[in-house]
Amino acid sequence: MAVMGIRWLAELEGLLAPYPMAYPAVVLAALILVAWLANFITKRILLAGLHRVIERFSGPERDSRQSLRVIARLANIVPSVVLAAGLSIVPQLPPGLVTGLKALCHAWTVLTIALAMSHALDAFNAFYERRADARNKPIKGYLQVAKIVIFVVAGLSIVATLVGVEPLHLITGLGAATAVFMLIFQDTILSLVASVQISGDGRVRIGDWIEMPSQNADGDVIDIALHTVTVQNWDKTVTTIPTKKLVTESFKNWRGMQESGGRRIKRSIYLDQHSVRFVDAQGLQRLSQFALLDDYLAGKQQELQQWNAQVAQAHPEPVNARRLTNLGTFRAYVELYLRHNAEIHQDMTLLVRQMAPTPQGLPLEIYCFTASTAWAKYEATQSDVFDHLLAILPEFGLNVFQESSDAMLLRASELRA
Repeated sequence: MAVMGIRWLAELEGLLAPYPMAYPAVVLAALILVAWLANFITKRILLAGLHRVIERFSGPERDSRQSLRVIARLANIVPSVVLAAGLSIVPQLPPGLVTGLKALCHAWTVLTIALAMSHALDAFNAFYERRADARNKPIKGYLQVAKIVIFVVAGLSIVATLVGVEPLHLITGLGAATAVFMLIFQDTILSLVASVQISGDGRVRIGDWIEMPSQNADGDVIDIALHTVTVQNWDKTVTTIPTKKLVTESFKNWRGMQESGGRRIKRSIYLDQHSVRFVDAQGLQRLSQFALLDDYLAGKQQELQQWNAQVAQAHPEPVNARRLTNLGTFRAYVELYLRHNAEIHQDMTLLVRQMAPTPQGLPLEIYCFTASTAWAKYEATQSDVFDHLLAILPEFGLNVFQESSDAMLLRASELRA
């Protein structure tokens, strides 16, 4: 077969001898046709068959196209290899042209391999992100650094091939430009260091709720890359934060709250201080109707009776006696109400305390944690608690402080009329 091919080429060369450059043009055209056929067979037949095999044996949730992207990129090497190997047999081509074309084929091969390796890293990252612990230890930043290294090495190899020097000599010559490269890639270097720190100490993970007012970010982290961390805010906008900012600037991560199983309520009811008074016999009878206060009132009355019995021997005046107050009883009621509320986390701090009086009234602060950290459930629980406390306040003879407005004056004038 080879002998017949050589004989046929010799006959063709003799037939085209009267036409200068005709035979080299025909051979070059045949070489290009062979390269095209090799590319067609590789992509249309081999890759198509491989695609069907992967679809048959891969699970329904897998994307077989992702697996073929690397192979498809490598398939582009075939025509360049064919052209580089066949240029030597094309007659009458200038040596300089052959060398240049071979260098271009080599450059294309290197670029194709670099792109295939980049797709391989993307496929590896997609495979890694299917792991359960991938959100805690993202590797996307490291893979991006690996891509940068691959393309830098590929670029140096391409330039060295086209210029006609050894890659090692080119790298040595670039040593003087190190400072320039450091200046160009300073953001990448800083981002790489920040990515290593973030991944190492776990300060930010995918799915975390972070709050960073300086960057207008308040939402969930949806992506951690080399240069940026992407946050989807609660209003569905997207904010990109430079990775190094998470190391050099302060931010709030709500992951600890979510992992603890409780979300804090810290809100005050502002009471009118004029409504604070001692509880008389009629008020005590009314308060004794509260089931939650049975043990408290019994214990408090016994404590007060013992105290007053000792004081009455020397100072029998009523002003020296201790008495129940409606505010103290209400404070005890609020704490007992929270202790018996299934939506309040009972194993975390629970306080009902008076704060320093203000021009807006006497703050009675409720400090506790809900049993659910979900936003909607947390707001519903908090609203239910304060709905009840505001509605029950009049039963204790207490009033909420509220600044007056023209509406109150108009209401009073309407009543007088």
